[in-house]
Amino acid sequence: MSAKESLQSYIDSPELQRNLYRKTMKIVIASQMFGGAGLAAGITVGALLAQEMFGTDSFAGIPTALFTLGSAAAALLVGRLSQRYGRRIGLAAGFIGGGVGAIGVIFAAMLQSIPLLLISLLVYGAGTATNLQARYAGTDLALPTERARSISLAMVFTTFGAVAGPNLVNVTGGIATSIGAPTLSGPFMLAAAAYLLAGFVLLIWLKPDPLIVAKAIATAQREQDQMKMEKSTATLSSSANVVTAQANKVGIIVGAAVMVLTQVVMVGIMTMTPVHMKHHGHGLGAVGIVIGIHVAAMYLPSLITGVLVDKYGRKKMSYASGVTLLLAGLVAAFAPGDHMGMLILALALLGLGWNFGLISGTAAIVDATTPENRAKTQGTVDVLIALSGASGGVLSGMVVAHSSYSVLSLSGAVLSLLLIPVVLWSRKAK
Repeated sequence: MSAKESLQSYIDSPELQRNLYRKTMKIVIASQMFGGAGLAAGITVGALLAQEMFGTDSFAGIPTALFTLGSAAAALLVGRLSQRYGRRIGLAAGFIGGGVGAIGVIFAAMLQSIPLLLISLLVYGAGTATNLQARYAGTDLALPTERARSISLAMVFTTFGAVAGPNLVNVTGGIATSIGAPTLSGPFMLAAAAYLLAGFVLLIWLKPDPLIVAKAIATAQREQDQMKMEKSTATLSSSANVVTAQANKVGIIVGAAVMVLTQVVMVGIMTMTPVHMKHHGHGLGAVGIVIGIHVAAMYLPSLITGVLVDKYGRKKMSYASGVTLLLAGLVAAFAPGDHMGMLILALALLGLGWNFGLISGTAAIVDATTPENRAKTQGTVDVLIALSGASGGVLSGMVVAHSSYSVLSLSGAVLSLLLIPVVLWSRKAK
């Protein structure tokens, strides 16, 4: 069967579309489990590795800034590749790039080469961007009423790898030491293997490509609608299209703003928590536990969050994100540095607030786009998310170096409140 005939069979058969949707979700879930493990390395020990190699806290936020900056460029590239060649090529390329970057970080740590570290962290960011963009693949063939749940299903399975990664810090560190590499390079060895596996899973099995099929279905539907449309109806439809385009534009702006704000707050506080803990006598194992719980809170509630977003709406869950992040910032600001329980609570709330914001914002973006422009728009939005994360990473180190972790956390709490006026503005703009 030719590629054209294969696409036509999916256009003609809703049953085949549903089967492909279910198959796509299984493949995305498998890749996300590996991708989560790769993502966790930079979060857990990136700041500690920078602190060790630079010899100062001022630059501890540099790794987070660099791999989020790298993820910005990668998000744009993955989005463009996906729009042109499909999700399979775009996502596989991004994950494999992330694996190559992780390998570079390992060699940088072994050679104590700061230039190589900086370059490698930029490339490593491709995995972070791809791990986020993979959440969109499940929505290409999802029904409008199940989009948030599709996003959440892809995200929740990221938890398995993302939680395992921080809790394997001591194990991977021991492996690194046994081969003569620095202890902190161990988690990046896990990241390299995980990202490469995620890329090859998508490259081999994500066929037929869900985005290509979704575009073909949308094109066929549009052609059918045009054939049925009478001249008088066409005139009415033209004005309706202007209203729809305006609503879509607002949806994209609000969805992007929600995700950007949640990313800045989350990355800023998360980045400096390991350094803050180290200053108060906590060991690497304790850091792994706190970050592991934080990452679990980022992804594990996704199944419930997706249902809530589909049931109660994108706006209400955006409000919930702002309130949760506010609580996270306040708890982190006033928690004693040597109190593990309070730090765990703060980072768990931080992850949960991010989860609410990401899923509600992502669903808003999917609602406001069509298969013809979806991947390109999603890539552009993820660039903004990555750049905001990079800013949060850089500024967090500077804020803590010149003031304190409490000031940083309070700043995040105040910033999270901006989510409320942003969502209120969307009601007036439509």
